[in-house]
Amino acid sequence: MSDKRQKNQLVLAFTEEGRSEAPKTSQGGTESLTAKCETERPARQEQLMEEVCERDNCWQAYKRVKANRGSPGIDGMKVGELSDYLKQHWPSIREQLLCGTYPPQPVRRVEIPKPDGGVRKLGIPTVLDRLIQQAVMQVLQRRWDPTFSEHSQGVPAETLGASSGSQGAAVHC
Repeated sequence: MSDKRQKNQLVLAFTEEGRSEAPKTSQGGTESLTAKCETERPARQEQLMEEVCERDNCWQAYKRVKANRGSPGIDGMKVGELSDYLKQHWPSIREQLLCGTYPPQPVRRVEIPKPDGGVRKLGIPTVLDRLIQQAVMQVLQRRWDPTFSEHSQGVPAETLGASSGSQGAAVHC
């Protein structure tokens, strides 16, 4: 690298003007100088969480979680215990979800041995968190790709250049 280029880079990168200070903003900016007090909730405007918490959506999510079975999370709750738990606690969980204050539990870490001798680290969420994740996924999936088959695992037909009337291209593993 030439000396001239190196000097130019030093001048550009380390100018003395305004050093150790935050950049000054222009007065004609679009953002206000004071922070807003309320929490930003773009989902509230579209009522996504209301859809997530609807009875039919949660019932479908519950059936999927129950069918998938799976191990208990960090709280030790088994899939078979979820129904009784929800009967008692659903009103407060729903309120937390709608207010954006629901605190997901940490995942339980498990190491699964690999055939080659290593281990694969696996995170197991609680059964309740799996239910909520499933309910959210169902709502988002309906919005993102309403023409995509629930049995497909692949790319929508539009991405592959097929006609707009087709259902999507499944990728079978």
